[in-house]
Amino acid sequence: MKQRGGEIGEEKKVGLARALSKMGFCSRSDAAEKIRAGRVRVNGVVRRDIETPVRVGRDKIEVDGRGVAAKEFVYWMVNKPRGIVTTAEDEKGRETVYALLPKGVPWMGPVGRLDKASEGLLFLTNDTEWAARITAPEGHVEKKYAVQIGAVADETLLKKLETGVMDGGERLRATRATLVRAGEKNSWIEIVLEEGRNRQIRRMLERCGVEVLRLIRVAIGGVELGTLAKDAARVMTRAEVKMLKLGKHFQGLKPLDYTSKKNTRRRK
Repeated sequence: MKQRGGEIGEEKKVGLARALSKMGFCSRSDAAEKIRAGRVRVNGVVRRDIETPVRVGRDKIEVDGRGVAAKEFVYWMVNKPRGIVTTAEDEKGRETVYALLPKGVPWMGPVGRLDKASEGLLFLTNDTEWAARITAPEGHVEKKYAVQIGAVADETLLKKLETGVMDGGERLRATRATLVRAGEKNSWIEIVLEEGRNRQIRRMLERCGVEVLRLIRVAIGGVELGTLAKDAARVMTRAEVKMLKLGKHFQGLKPLDYTSKKNTRRRK
């Protein structure tokens, strides 16, 4: 899906770094680096203050001598496999999620993170305000995870996850934790979070003495991973983007079969 960027707040002044981000040119942190390096001009004058007020759509902004215009907003989703990292560039030379995208797509940033060992649904977009609404704790956008653990989950464990555990001075808790299926030595549980702190699920289960075997994000808000194949990427539909803009959640959606072949396919 594409939408025109830079339309909102054209008369309102915003900081220069935020303006570049709002226009879909780059992330706010990348914009700050470019500004401080003297690579950005506003109406012909080099500006090194990231808070320099500008009017998007009125003031002429240039980066490295080239004019910056509002980009078309684009929204993609990928099914991230284990073993790749959620970053544009990796100092260790590891494969990143951007290898899953076709060539020629505009700059996009990841909406939230999945660590190297985790799998599943990840959004990428150049609409930074849309992304911020999804990741902000006050937005209460739920994220659903399928987690295979090296133990048979019982009510005591599930209740403890919902009540919360302390780790590193933080109370970490799940909005909901339910048993999906259990074997003799391991089980699948479904964990829902409203705010995702760094490695939150792994940290919670570690504090409970439980090993995580697999961790798959299967839904964000009302948007499910569904049948999107491992390593695959696709453009999000207008309905999916709008659903998240409206803050709708996924209560009532049918449970996914996390152990089906289509969701456990290995990379070739």
